[in-house]
Amino acid sequence: MSVTNGVLVAGIGNIFLGDDGFGPEVVRGLGAGAGEPLPAGVRVVDYGIRGMHLAYDLLTGYDALVLVDAYAGGGPPGELTVLKVGPGDLGTGEFDAHGMNPVAVLANLTKLGGTLPLTHLVGCTPADVDEGIGLSEAVAAAVPSAVAEVRALLARLTAAGHCPAPHPARTPAPERTRRS
Repeated sequence: MSVTNGVLVAGIGNIFLGDDGFGPEVVRGLGAGAGEPLPAGVRVVDYGIRGMHLAYDLLTGYDALVLVDAYAGGGPPGELTVLKVGPGDLGTGEFDAHGMNPVAVLANLTKLGGTLPLTHLVGCTPADVDEGIGLSEAVAAAVPSAVAEVRALLARLTAAGHCPAPHPARTPAPERTRRS
């Protein structure tokens, strides 16, 4: 397997719709200053509702994708679900360049000339997706566990070779000065 761009962790959701802001909140928890550094080759992005942006980033070729999103898994609010997602799980979906439907983005990736990388979803059952800023108590309480779950998933992906090894530091060539 050739390593391309490593792993993309994509926070998905609308922060103005209550618990739909779960993905962006987890991504914030993974950010700089939020504990141990992430493995080399991991890129973390809060996509919010920018589906086209995610689609174009996936066209650059990632070895793996970790989506973090609110997911109506049928359990109680705050329940985490981790799924492996493949092409057969996507079906078809109408792609909206102005919105974010992760299934539609991934289902239409091949039409844009891309390939679905190894994909996982870390989802949380929402309690409330009505208009409003802020997560419900149950979903907010699940954020630290979701951050830990993403980190554990990244460790497994790293062990499987999906995160490129860090490049050795290069020593810049000495500057040449011209003497007259």
